[in-house]
Amino acid sequence: MSEQLINQTMNGFNLDALVETVDAIKQTPTLAQFEFRATNQWINGGENRSRIKEFYGAGQEDESRLEAFELTNGEPPVLLGANEGANPVEYLLHALAGCVTTTTVVHAATRGIRIKSISTKLIGQIDLQGFLGLNNSVPVGYENIQIEMDIKADCSDEELNQLLSFAKEHSPVCNTICRPVPVTLRRVS
Repeated sequence: MSEQLINQTMNGFNLDALVETVDAIKQTPTLAQFEFRATNQWINGGENRSRIKEFYGAGQEDESRLEAFELTNGEPPVLLGANEGANPVEYLLHALAGCVTTTTVVHAATRGIRIKSISTKLIGQIDLQGFLGLNNSVPVGYENIQIEMDIKADCSDEELNQLLSFAKEHSPVCNTICRPVPVTLRRVS
């Protein structure tokens, strides 16, 4: 990164803090280990509520959040709910959009690319026959997801294409859903 970018912000990120964070992780790789947590409580029907507050990262328990984030999962009437909140597969699209966007913005900053605007549309197709156990040849989750990103930045088309390819490969949420990730489900009581 050029010296002129030091002591500046780019795309809303403090570049000094970004460089310090990357250098700290290079020197002490265990600082990169994070554990995120969520709890969930069923309310009724398709409604349930997740609580997100505590996490471990940078070598310690985080204490920066005074209040928990609460997210209500629901279902639309056509899926037997009352629109109590977005449904979980919609939250997955939200998580994917947010992660790909943030990854793009962070890595643009490290490359000295100023982002002018980003808006993203995600479309995912699901056949409920898999979820309902009616057809074993139908996937249970999304069959595919398309991400359409409208991005304006102060760089060439080639640099932008390289940035987006890198962001897709390095977005933790995108990477998680694009590869098999072991998930365990166990009864605790």
